Amino acid sequence: MTDNVVPLFKTPDPTPESAPQASGEPAAVRPTRVWKRSGRALRTAVTDDRAKAAVRLVARHGLYVAGGTRIVARRTWDGRTGSRYERMIRAAEAAGNWEEAKEWEDRLTRFRAARHHRRMDLLKAPQDAVKSTLYGTGLTVGGLLALGIVLAVANKDVTDVVAPISAAIEFIRWIVYVATVVWGPLVTVGPWLALLALWQVGRQRQTAPAWAMPPAHRDDAGAPITPSIVVTALRDLGIAPLRNAIKEMGDSGAAMLGPIRIAGCGVEVDVTLPSGVSTAEVQGRRRKLAENLARHEHEVFITLPTAARTVRLWIADSGALDEPIGPSPLVTDETMTANYKTGKAPWGQDLRGDKALLSLFQRMLLITGLSNQGKTAALRALALWLALDRTVEFRIADLKGVGDWDMFTGLATTVIQGPTDEHVIAATEMLEAGVAEMERRIQAPPGTVFPPLILVVDEAQVAFMCPAVGDDKRPYGGSKATSRYFMAARKIHNQGRAVDVLLWEGTQDPTDQNLPKLVREGAHTRISLALGTESQARMALGDKAVDGGAAPHLLRQGLDKGTVVVASDGITIPAGQASITVRTHYIDTDTAALIADRAKALRSRAARPTATAEGERVDALTDISTVLADLPKMRTQEVLAALATLNPAVYREWTFADLKEVLDAAGAGPRKTDGRMFVDTRRVRRALAERDEQPPAASAE
Repeated sequence: MTDNVVPLFKTPDPTPESAPQASGEPAAVRPTRVWKRSGRALRTAVTDDRAKAAVRLVARHGLYVAGGTRIVARRTWDGRTGSRYERMIRAAEAAGNWEEAKEWEDRLTRFRAARHHRRMDLLKAPQDAVKSTLYGTGLTVGGLLALGIVLAVANKDVTDVVAPISAAIEFIRWIVYVATVVWGPLVTVGPWLALLALWQVGRQRQTAPAWAMPPAHRDDAGAPITPSIVVTALRDLGIAPLRNAIKEMGDSGAAMLGPIRIAGCGVEVDVTLPSGVSTAEVQGRRRKLAENLARHEHEVFITLPTAARTVRLWIADSGALDEPIGPSPLVTDETMTANYKTGKAPWGQDLRGDKALLSLFQRMLLITGLSNQGKTAALRALALWLALDRTVEFRIADLKGVGDWDMFTGLATTVIQGPTDEHVIAATEMLEAGVAEMERRIQAPPGTVFPPLILVVDEAQVAFMCPAVGDDKRPYGGSKATSRYFMAARKIHNQGRAVDVLLWEGTQDPTDQNLPKLVREGAHTRISLALGTESQARMALGDKAVDGGAAPHLLRQGLDKGTVVVASDGITIPAGQASITVRTHYIDTDTAALIADRAKALRSRAARPTATAEGERVDALTDISTVLADLPKMRTQEVLAALATLNPAVYREWTFADLKEVLDAAGAGPRKTDGRMFVDTRRVRRALAERDEQPPAASAE
């Protein structure tokens, strides 16, 4: 039965050439193993680094010759034809410069006229050459005969008559002999010399592609930015009209670039795009442009200046944005104070390396970003600076509740910390109390000046998403007209700025659910750290800022901590831009506590009774209220005189600055009327009543 079994894989019958060997191994197996070994050897040879280097070497130098030939041929063609002028005309037309196009057209006309004259001269050249040759030969022979006659007379030898002609003939024979000897090697070496010249041209212009270049030339990360690098990067963006326009420009696109300026830790250059190329197309290829410039995506920023059809490129030095910017002035300068109305917070540095100063005067603030990107630290740094203005009152709700705002205990009137519904309810009631204070201020007599009230809600998304419902059946969270937190925030946004009642909010991942549109758009200063998507960036900063180049969604999560994109009129933004990128100073929790202690010490000295050198405790604000009596207002000089009469030991040496310091700290600073400074009795009494309702601030010690 075994004779009838057909094997699945049948080995061919051995031929005489592949007969079994003495070892008993089938001959058909040996070629298969040889082929496998040969394939492995071939793959090893192909993938070997030395083989790759040899292939690149041959390709590189061959392409140098080809590229050099192309360059020389184009130069020759440009020199013999009007193609150069035509390219310049097309480039001028593409740029819309019609006067320059007309000038180049005139030059082309003159070039063609001169070329026509040269060609007409060439038609008469043979006839002129024959005439010149005959005339020159006759003169030469006549001159040589005359010279021979002179020699014959001088030497008294008639044979000298033909001596000059014989010498000239011998000289010509030697020239022909030398030319005959040199011609052979010259014919042999000449083509190689021409090939070498073409190779040199191609090598200088680097006509070989990047893959054929050696590693030392291909690794140009961090290379200095030059005009040719910028133009090449733009040409290779994949925008056909831009590429064609650069090729047609006689200066290879250099006319598009403005001067390359040093700007902080990088360089800045304006690029005027040719007709048919939109700024949005270039902005949409930021990653490719950065790679073409040998930079990472986060190291290239594209913004739109005021000039039409122009993009501004800021290109960082390689790795510069990963270096720290140094400590905050709040840390290094212990004597620093703040001024809510005229001062600006030293928040960090912009990309140019200049100080980023942010004004907080009458501006609602919104800061957003992914978790653990430095949102709370950036917001807290602004509050710490403003706390050094003794007239500013803070009410803070931290709905994360991990102690990030502990240092404001004893400094802020209210400090709420925690993520539960009870904490959200307390934060909502804090905002509603702020609304009541706002309405009280609005109803005050015109011209009344109030101390700033800053309401801070960190992690505001917890409040908007809170499911709790009050006894009046109104929800605390949500974005409907019945939502208590939402409506309180809206009311403050609508009218709080006029009476210095301001709302600062910080939130994560802005969406319509955790940050309603009306609340987003109510903020005057909008700040964003790293975000996940462009839609979130638009919610955080607005469409105008994102369309103008703001890209917080392109910041690197975890790496660009503390880097924010700001859209606000409270910070200096380059002309034509809608936002600015700032690297903020980081102030850790322990250092923040020290700054808060300084603020507490400033407030404690100015707002509470102090002791004289003799140990007597006085309350300056109460004494000022006493001397004002029932008068509606009093001149500052009269107040100083009355205080000196009331308590000479304390107030005899007081100056206007001392009086102003106490009144400003209480929020009842003197005002000018008809060129004179007055103290308003009503404001002093109100400040005194508000102070007495508050618990004493903790001492700095």
